[in-house]
Amino acid sequence: MVTGRGMDYTLRMPPRRQLLRAAALLGAAALTPRHGAQATVPPLPPPPPGPPTDVATDEAYWRGIARQFGVTDRVTNLEAGFFGLMPRPVLEAYHRHIDRVNREGAWFARREYPRLAEAARAGVAGFLGVAPEEVALTRGATEALQALIGQYRGVGPGDTVMVADLDYDAMIDAMGGLAARAGATVARVRLPEPGDADAVLAAYTAALEAHPRTKLLLLTHCSNKTGLILPVAAIAAAARARGADVVVDAAHSFGQVPLSVADLDAELVGLNLHKWVGAPVGAGVMVIRRGALGRIGVAHGDTSAPADRIESRIHTGTTHFATVMAIPDALAFQAAIGVERKAARLRYLRDRWVAAVRGVPGVDILTPDAPGMVGAITSFRLHGRGDRAANQAVAKALLDEFGVFTVWRSGPAGGDCVRVTPALHSGPADCDRLAAALRTLAARG
Repeated sequence: MVTGRGMDYTLRMPPRRQLLRAAALLGAAALTPRHGAQATVPPLPPPPPGPPTDVATDEAYWRGIARQFGVTDRVTNLEAGFFGLMPRPVLEAYHRHIDRVNREGAWFARREYPRLAEAARAGVAGFLGVAPEEVALTRGATEALQALIGQYRGVGPGDTVMVADLDYDAMIDAMGGLAARAGATVARVRLPEPGDADAVLAAYTAALEAHPRTKLLLLTHCSNKTGLILPVAAIAAAARARGADVVVDAAHSFGQVPLSVADLDAELVGLNLHKWVGAPVGAGVMVIRRGALGRIGVAHGDTSAPADRIESRIHTGTTHFATVMAIPDALAFQAAIGVERKAARLRYLRDRWVAAVRGVPGVDILTPDAPGMVGAITSFRLHGRGDRAANQAVAKALLDEFGVFTVWRSGPAGGDCVRVTPALHSGPADCDRLAAALRTLAARG
C-alpha cells in the first residue's frame, strides 16, 4: 500500500503470464537485427573513372551511394545543413561501439578507450592536415569556438573585436561576451549580397582600416545562413598585417569542400564532424596551431592536463565514447568516395536547382556561382521580402504544399531568407521538385 497527499492505492504485480510474455518480447528484440543492419547494406560502389565534375553526373554511381543512407520517404529533405545523416556502415559501427561500451563499461573505458580516442584524433589530424597535438576533440564546433573565443587572451580595454552579419549567432554572442569582459567594443561587418571574393575582401579590409584597434576577427568560412564561402586566407593575411588575430568558424567546411587547415592560413579553428563528414552528432574539433597555444587561456583553471598541451584548453567532461569511436568509420566512408568527388556532386545538385530559378522573376539567390564561393548550401528570398514571417511562410509552404523540407534563417543584414542544403542522398529529382515549387510560389507574387 502506498499513500500520500490524499492518494491511496495498491501496487500489484502483473500476472505471471504477462511477465513471461514481456521477457519473451525483450529476448526476441535482442536477437532481431537492428534497423539498417549491416547484412542489409548494399556494397559501396567503387568510384567511376574520370574527373570529379564528370563523376558528379553519373547517376548510377550516386544512386549506389544514396542507398548507403536510410532516408525517410515522408519528405524531400533539403535541410542537410543541420546535421548529416550517418551512412549505414557508420551507423552500424556506431551501434556496435555503443553495445561494446554498454557491455564492458568502465573496464573498457579506462583501459582500452584512451588508445581508440587517440587513434581517432590522429585520423582527424591527418584529414585536416595538422599534427595530432594541434587537435582536441570536442562535442561540436560551437563548443570549440566558445573555448577559443572565451579564453582568448589578447583583448583589453579599448580594443575591438570584429564579427560579420553572416557569422553564426552563437559565435557573435561569444565575441560580444569576450568584449564585455575585456572592456572592448564590437565592430560589425556587412557582407555584400551575393558578392564576390574581391568585394568580400574589400568589406573586411575597410572595416579593419576603420577599426585599427581590432585584436580578434571572427571569420566564418562557410556561412550557415547563406552558404557563402569566404576567401579566409586573404582576409586573415589582411588582419595579421594590421595586428589582429583570426579565429575561423569552419563548422560547415570540412567534408563539404576540399580543404585543409593550411588552406585557411589560420591558427585557431573550430569545426564539426557531424555535418559533412558523417560522424554521429556530438563530434567536433578544436585546432590550435603550434605557437598559438599561449593565446588561449587554460579552461576553467583545469589541471587535468599539462598547460603546454591543447587538452588543457577544453574540458568536455565524460566523453560519448561511441561517438569518438565512430569517427574513423566516418572518415573511412568519406575517403572511399573522395572529398573532391563529393564536393563536385554537392555543387552539381546545388547548381541544378539554382540554375532553374535564377532568372525567375521574384526569386533572389543570395549566393554567387563563382568557383570557390559556394558549395552545397544556398539561400534565397522571394520578391525581396526579408522579414521573418514571410520566410517562415515560404518554408512552411514548401513543406505543406510540395513536401520539400527547408529552413528559414535570420541574421543577414539584407533580411531573413530560406536555406536549401542537398546531401549525398539527394538526387536531381529532389532539386527539380524544389525548383518547380519555387516557380509556383514566385508566380503568386
